[in-house]
Amino acid sequence: MAKAQTKAKEDSLATYRAKRDFALTAEPSGASHPASGNGFVVQKHAASRLHYDFRIELDGVLASWAVTRGPSVNPDDKRLAVRTEDHPLDYARFEGTIPKGQYGGGTVMVWDNGTWESIPGKDPRETLPEGHLHFILHGRRMQGEWILFRLKPRGKEKGENWILRKVNDGFAGGSDDLIGTHLTSVDSGRTMEEIAAGKSVPMRKATTTGQPAETRKPARKTKSAAGKPPAFQPVQLAALVDHVPTGNAWLHELKYDGYRTLLAIGGGEGRAYTRSGLDWSDRFSRLIADAVALDVESALIDGEAVIVLPDGRTSFQALQAALKDDPGKIDYFAFDLLELNGEDLTQRPLVERKELLSALIGKGAGHLRYSDHIVGRGEQLFDSFCGAGLEGVISKRADARYSGSRSGSWVKTKCIRRQEFVIVGWLPSDKQRGFRSLLLGVNEHGRLRYAGKVGTGFTGDEMERLMEIMAPLEQTSPTVEAPRAAVRGAHWVKPRLVAEIAFMEFTDEGVLRHSSYLGLREDKKPEAVVLEVEAPVAVAAAPKKCSGIKVSNRDRVIFPEGKLTKGELADYYEAVAEIMLPWTGSRPISLVRCPQGRDKKCFFQKHDAGSFGDDVKQVAILEKDGHEESYLFVDMPAGLLTCVQMGTIEFHGWGARIEDVEKADRLVFDLDPDESLKFKDVVSAAFHLQDVLGQMGLATFPMVTGGKGVHVIAPLTPTAEWPQVKDFAHRLPRRWRRQSPSALRRHSPKPNARAGFSSIICATSAARRRSCRIAPARGRLRQSLCGLHGTSSKTSTRLHTGTSATLRRW
Repeated sequence: MAKAQTKAKEDSLATYRAKRDFALTAEPSGASHPASGNGFVVQKHAASRLHYDFRIELDGVLASWAVTRGPSVNPDDKRLAVRTEDHPLDYARFEGTIPKGQYGGGTVMVWDNGTWESIPGKDPRETLPEGHLHFILHGRRMQGEWILFRLKPRGKEKGENWILRKVNDGFAGGSDDLIGTHLTSVDSGRTMEEIAAGKSVPMRKATTTGQPAETRKPARKTKSAAGKPPAFQPVQLAALVDHVPTGNAWLHELKYDGYRTLLAIGGGEGRAYTRSGLDWSDRFSRLIADAVALDVESALIDGEAVIVLPDGRTSFQALQAALKDDPGKIDYFAFDLLELNGEDLTQRPLVERKELLSALIGKGAGHLRYSDHIVGRGEQLFDSFCGAGLEGVISKRADARYSGSRSGSWVKTKCIRRQEFVIVGWLPSDKQRGFRSLLLGVNEHGRLRYAGKVGTGFTGDEMERLMEIMAPLEQTSPTVEAPRAAVRGAHWVKPRLVAEIAFMEFTDEGVLRHSSYLGLREDKKPEAVVLEVEAPVAVAAAPKKCSGIKVSNRDRVIFPEGKLTKGELADYYEAVAEIMLPWTGSRPISLVRCPQGRDKKCFFQKHDAGSFGDDVKQVAILEKDGHEESYLFVDMPAGLLTCVQMGTIEFHGWGARIEDVEKADRLVFDLDPDESLKFKDVVSAAFHLQDVLGQMGLATFPMVTGGKGVHVIAPLTPTAEWPQVKDFAHRLPRRWRRQSPSALRRHSPKPNARAGFSSIICATSAARRRSCRIAPARGRLRQSLCGLHGTSSKTSTRLHTGTSATLRRW
């Protein structure tokens, strides 16, 4: 019986061996093993296309599937898993590089491993041949209940296509919680780049999901008595923005209300530095003691010192009180790791630095805490934080290096407006207290200007403390120029003190309204205090419904020149929805959002951050680097109107449908004229191109773009892949230009040009290229529309551009 089992196993590995030359590859050839194990492994494999090989031990071999987009713990994600040949059990430990030219050539990482068990009553030896497996994983990253099921074969498919899906249990999560977060080997801790370069195993371990946090620490090194804490490094600062960035390329963290602090430890000693480099080791001695106790030779940790209130919020005022009365209550949330065991980590991607930081701190060490994050869904997190009375969100590029300066790779979005101001004086009080209000200033164009006053937020003790601090700084001459009536009776002080102030808005004169004092900022220099500009939030109006969607702020002017409002725009889109959807619906789209109007900040958005709701759908699409992103699409009027409610003014759709984004279903030729040409010349060129395409058997129609240009659109049967379509689309205009000289001028795309438009005559034909869809408004001052018209004859067809009046007629 044992011989029969061994023979069967050897036969099942015949295909594996036939595909490999073991004189050239380090992969195991496959020795005999008992058939009693229940291990599993997931290997990240950068072959011709990045994928994840999922393998389970069954009857002495590894039954294997290639999961093209990697596993997901989101139960809604159905990941394609292509059945491959059985592998020997030794393969579960293989990590390295398969030579180019060999089968599966590329880098292999042991991304996860552990054990598995079948669901009771579901014998895998019976269900696998039937086309389904139902099992539980006990891995270091993948855990809980999973399902594999085989798809029905289509046409002449040779391989077996399966679907890997997570069952909705306590281990379920977001789409990018696995492959987007865990980038190192569970065996060696190396990245794919380090494995490919043949680097030795580093002194660290990969993060895990299931392993207890207290065991997830870097490999121990003996602490050196001669070692020293790392030196201070300039900290990275976040730029203020008015919306949360979207997409899975961003990590989002809670914005804490505390003191930014670097903890430097080494040789049994520690230092604490403010963001400006001040040594505050005496103030944070308890935090230093907890950091020195970490099992590490040396480290430089970036984070925030805070006081956590009973309701979970952090409070800067409470932190100041604790520094004075009870510093032992202060906690520290660590969110970055700049140096570890003498190795500079600042050039590593953020997600790698956070993996190492998580392994270092685990669930917590005394008063030290790891600041966790989520991937994507930033707007949803922001709304949740603001509703809970928290300060806001810090968003960071997952692949960002640590620059040590203010950078667009770190941005902050605040729930309420707050920032630092320089104290320039105070107004005396007619009551039994030190002062009525503080006078504030901010640096602008190289000098201090008056920014208003603050008279609330002070306790009696804080007022007394401030008076003691300000008294020696008093001077007779005004510190800033200010309206006489506003500062009558003022006591001026030298600009040495910085206060943090919460406020609602600025007046047109640049003066604070509804301000409240939060505390002194001893960690910031007065000359560094400048105004942080952020778009104001409009007051919500009573919403009116369009296609069942409540549209708020209907009176907000979106197009200032034509005085077109958000309500009029929503009414227009509701009226043309049935015209637009056949051309725009069920396609990945990019939105141009201008929440405060066309003359304010606008931005492109193609991913959902969790704020659009159920009427705006998502489709998962594989990017060039192998990771998966969810793109927006709509298929109902309610979806269009939801986008308008969110500030959308333009819709740009792909040249392919969501059913198969890799195959074009239309070509779009963009005729963009020289400024000296008249529109009738462009129309004539469009008809000429239509004739050329017609001779090739392509039925076409023209569409005005909203400017002086014209698109000539050729619908296609979606059978050809994009490279083939793109090649044709680029060769045809060049040939037509040679054969039909015209007055059109060829030029290169301008910076920040509309995405999806290139030269004067060029197809917008790559899958990720966009063109204006039928009937949407365009974000230009002319408020023009994209429109299509029939082409039954050149004499009866007229191309025209819709304007503001067209909008109102709807």
